Amino acid sequence: MSVVVRARRPEDVPVLCEVLAGQQASSHYPVRWPLPFPVEDFIVRPTELASWVAEIDGRVAGHVSAGRLDGELGEQFVVLLGTEHLAEIAVLFVAEDALGAGVGGRLLDTAVDWIRESGREPVLDVVPAHDRALAVYRHRGWSTIGEARPAFLGAEHPPLLLMTLSARP
Repeated sequence: MSVVVRARRPEDVPVLCEVLAGQQASSHYPVRWPLPFPVEDFIVRPTELASWVAEIDGRVAGHVSAGRLDGELGEQFVVLLGTEHLAEIAVLFVAEDALGAGVGGRLLDTAVDWIRESGREPVLDVVPAHDRALAVYRHRGWSTIGEARPAFLGAEHPPLLLMTLSARP
């Protein structure tokens, strides 16, 4: 099995919509499903700076992006970390049949490396109920620095955990 990470292309987006939908029932990511807007708008965001897909033997099997921080969450990260030189890991997901193949780690590493090469520090937010993702982040050295309750997160969910990876491995 060969995993390749490359820049996302426009023709990847319809396939990524299917991959995201296919993994949502088991991962519960995103927490709101169906989304109240087109899935394409969840994957491709106005704040995006760069994005990548993972392929396994030529088949799209995952996605991640790095983006500018904005809004209330962005402000919280800036206050907590004392710098505006940040970029957010976002829209990280892996096809259900590719779990355990290292796809998520490769995507995460690619985005972190790009963020650091751009002179920023990586941050992300995660719903604590996404226990598999949270365990991966913690295992890879991410630490929780705060919590937030954005408008999109229903009252039935605990607050988002705000995480940073400030120390280089």
